[in-house]
Amino acid sequence: MKSPEVAASGLLTSVAGMSGVYTHRGDLSRGLEDVPVLFEGFTFPAFQYSPDNVQGPGSTVDPSEVTLPGCSCLSHSCCIDSCSCLQTHGQEYDSTGTLLYLNRTDAGFCSPVFECNALCTCSDDCSNRVVQRGLRFRLEVYSTRDRGWGVRTLEKISRGAFVCEYAGEVISFGEARRRQFSQRSEDNNYIIAVREHAGTGSITETFVDPAQVGNVGRFLNHSCVPNLFMVPVRVHSVIPRLALFAGRDIEAQEELTFDYSGGYSNEHPAELLSMQSNAAAQASGTDRLQRKACRCGSNNCMQFLPLDLSILS
Repeated sequence: MKSPEVAASGLLTSVAGMSGVYTHRGDLSRGLEDVPVLFEGFTFPAFQYSPDNVQGPGSTVDPSEVTLPGCSCLSHSCCIDSCSCLQTHGQEYDSTGTLLYLNRTDAGFCSPVFECNALCTCSDDCSNRVVQRGLRFRLEVYSTRDRGWGVRTLEKISRGAFVCEYAGEVISFGEARRRQFSQRSEDNNYIIAVREHAGTGSITETFVDPAQVGNVGRFLNHSCVPNLFMVPVRVHSVIPRLALFAGRDIEAQEELTFDYSGGYSNEHPAELLSMQSNAAAQASGTDRLQRKACRCGSNNCMQFLPLDLSILS
């Protein structure tokens, strides 16, 4: 069965932080991650840390509910010759958990990944279980020079490795639109929209907002030439996890970034509305919104942070 195609678009206008005062180096996740998320003495707005997506206003599906079927493999790690999950959705990882197909675009869309889940009888160490294992690299939230908070890796990350999720509240279109319009110009907008095309003409949309409930992914900055790319990954639920993988080898102390519009290396999915002109914005009644300048510093910088106007029209 062919996997549905996906376009991810960001409504993000900046990434800064959280309300609470922290005066020492500690674990931002407070033990909720297997690997501590480090930070060092700063003040940021408060939010609830959650490694996983949670059900938010307007959402009719609980992301923690197991809704996908599982395989009956009894081996340590599934193989495509006998695993129903791999036969249905294809093999996406190698034996080390590295994503096999980094260029996942087809006419502007990328294909989602399906992992083995809680109903599968294979081992927890199965090579088709990657994102569900959570963080494996040591990451640190730090204060950047001119872009608020950011995230850097404290160790080298190889191309194709899973880095972290962009987790938060899963909300409805109506709630995403309400939150967008209620924001002031100085507020940070974290909402990401993922649109999936199943090949039947229907479109499924998922909206994730980590502003109040989220994980380390909420601190990632945008870059027009990022080192991470986003892939929707389904594990136990029909609600996809927004997983970020390394698009190239990343050195220790390097800042981690992704393209808020869902593209990679200036290659944007065809249906993204993030680069609409001012005329289009005015036509949709959103001319009151002020685009925020991009400070990624890349040679191919688009000058402004992506903004998906489809929710605002």
